[in-house]
Amino acid sequence: MKKMIIFVLVLVLIFGGLILVVNYQNSKQLDGVDNPYGKTDLNQTTIDQLDDEIYQNQILPDELAERLENGEDTTVYFYDPNCSHCQKTTPVLVPIAEEYEVNLVKMNLEEFKDQGNVYNIQSTPTMIHFENGQESARIVGEQPQQNFENFFETEVLESE
Repeated sequence: MKKMIIFVLVLVLIFGGLILVVNYQNSKQLDGVDNPYGKTDLNQTTIDQLDDEIYQNQILPDELAERLENGEDTTVYFYDPNCSHCQKTTPVLVPIAEEYEVNLVKMNLEEFKDQGNVYNIQSTPTMIHFENGQESARIVGEQPQQNFENFFETEVLESE
């Protein structure tokens, strides 16, 4: 019985040590990196994207709410870094937004899960265009490039 207790304690210590090492490594990864999320307990998939150019221009929930309260026109790309459809869509969508000179802000739903309910996001990726602070258009899911171009042409640029 004594050996069993010692064995369990050793296992607990090993797992506790591993958790501390992983947390320490994650905090070190955030040192010197621009962290737009305003928090340090980021998921690993988010940490992995911090230096990736296509995942810049993040918007925080309070910033988005303020823009909408002020009636600002805003186009938001809601994504989850773990979503395979998002991983395929983002590298296609971001260059199109840049080509059309659309200020596409991004909301990471892995970090801000509650925002999916706030904006009625049923699946990712989802892009919503807000006019005068109200939703005016939405496109959901992995789409052909032409669909995103049409969205920007008809829903975003025509409203400006």
